[in-house]
Amino acid sequence: MDYQILKNIVEEELLRFEEIYEEDWSYKISPEKWSKKEVLGHLCDSALSNIRRFVITQYKENENIVYDQDFWVKAQNYQNIPTSDIINLWKFLNFQIVNVVENIPDEVLTRTCDMTKTEPQIFTLEFIINDYIDHLRHHLKAI
Repeated sequence: MDYQILKNIVEEELLRFEEIYEEDWSYKISPEKWSKKEVLGHLCDSALSNIRRFVITQYKENENIVYDQDFWVKAQNYQNIPTSDIINLWKFLNFQIVNVVENIPDEVLTRTCDMTKTEPQIFTLEFIINDYIDHLRHHLKAI
């Protein structure tokens, strides 16, 4: 697996973020929809949850690690935090993910984790890592 991909995504997006005006970061289409700041905050929450998955799954099989994304975004109050703070948090969390993932031994990539709220659905560590990158790309398109 090439984890340089994640580092490249972060570096490219940081440059793109510099082009986004503060008003655009804070704008909400409706009270129920996330602003760009909240989307990036959600990606911070995702990084936090996934760091936990990437570490715990190396030594404990089928741990149930889930989070309620809407609750987390609201509880973290991203809409009222300076955008630069959220960008820095996102950057450092993802660079930490690169560090963690680069150091995962190949033999543990087949270990599994349960990421579901209801019926257990078990995923390999390798799948979860790739899914994290896909999820990141998906949400970055909304910013």
